[in-house]
Amino acid sequence: MLNISGLTIEHKSTPLVKNITLAVGKGEWHAIAGESGSGKSLSSLAIGGLLSETLTVTGGAIHFQGVNLLSVSKSSLRKIRGKEISYIFQDYQGSFTPFLTIGTQFDEMLREHTVLLKKERYSLAVAALEEVGLSGQEVFHRYSFQLSGGQVQRAAIALGMILKPKLIIADEPTTALDSVTAASILTLLKQQQKKTNCSVMFITHDLRLVKKYSNFVTIMQNGEVVEQGKPGDVLTRPKHDYTKHLISAIPPLIPNPPRRLTVEHAAEVR
Repeated sequence: MLNISGLTIEHKSTPLVKNITLAVGKGEWHAIAGESGSGKSLSSLAIGGLLSETLTVTGGAIHFQGVNLLSVSKSSLRKIRGKEISYIFQDYQGSFTPFLTIGTQFDEMLREHTVLLKKERYSLAVAALEEVGLSGQEVFHRYSFQLSGGQVQRAAIALGMILKPKLIIADEPTTALDSVTAASILTLLKQQQKKTNCSVMFITHDLRLVKKYSNFVTIMQNGEVVEQGKPGDVLTRPKHDYTKHLISAIPPLIPNPPRRLTVEHAAEVR
C-alpha cells in the first residue's frame, strides 16, 4: 500500500528526517512512535505534500499504490489527498473552519472529489456523521465551536472516512481529549478501519496505544528509524536502548498499589 524508502527532509541544510524506510500494508494499523521532535509527524506530512515551504525533501521516495508521490504534480496530489489518503489531526478544532458550518465543509470535500448532485452529497454527509454516532442532520447545520471536542473529532473521522480512502494518517488524534473520550474515538476509528479494510498510519507517543491497536510499529528517534516489528515483539523484547527507555517511561496504571498485609505485618500494626 505505502512504501517509504530513504526519505530525508531538511531545514536549511539541517536534516530533520534522515533516510527513513518503512512500509504500511493493506488493512494494517501501523504505529509510528517516538518522543516529540523524533520526525514522525514530518514524515507523515511529506506523504500528502503538506510540509511547510521552509522544509525540503532532499532524498528518497514515497510510493503509494505504485506511484511515487514525490514526483507527481500538485494538482494530481490534491486529487489523491482527501480521496485516497486522508488525515486526522490532533488539533480537532483546527480540522474545521469555524465560520463555516460542518455541512458546508463536508459538501466542499464531496464537490471536489465526486460528481454527486447536491441532494446526494447532503444524504452522504448525514449518513457519514450518523455512522460515527452523531445526529447527522443536526451536526450538519452546526459550526465546530458549537460541538464538544469529542463530537468535533468524530466529525473529523467522518470527513476523513467519507470517500473510503485507502490510507488514513492519524496524527495524535486523541491528544487533546480526555481519556474516556479518547478511548471511544480510537475504538471508533478501529471499527471504521475494519469496515473498509483501509490502512492506518497512527502517529503517537503512547506505547500503551501501540500495544492495544497496532499490527506493526516503527520507533523513531532524532529523525531516524531505530526499531521496527510487531508490537508484541518490540514492546516485550526491545533491542534498541531508546525503545527500552520509552518502555521504562510508561507510567503504571496504578502508581502506588496498596501493600498486601502479611500476618507478621498485621501483628506489627496492631
